[in-house]
Amino acid sequence: MNSILKNSGIAIIILAAIVLLISYFLKWTNYNAVQFGAFFAMVVGLIVYIIFGKKCLDENK
Repeated sequence: MNSILKNSGIAIIILAAIVLLISYFLKWTNYNAVQFGAFFAMVVGLIVYIIFGKKCLDENK
């Protein structure tokens, strides 16, 4: 369970990057909602990765 929580932040970041790539190739770059959503997902993924990464490190001590 810890590995799922620890890696969930990375998964969110990767999904956001895929959304950005798809929006680029489909020429959706003029739609700010898609761009902001992907940016918001990357920030949330980074925060989740940091929080759960620290919790997993504290449990291993």
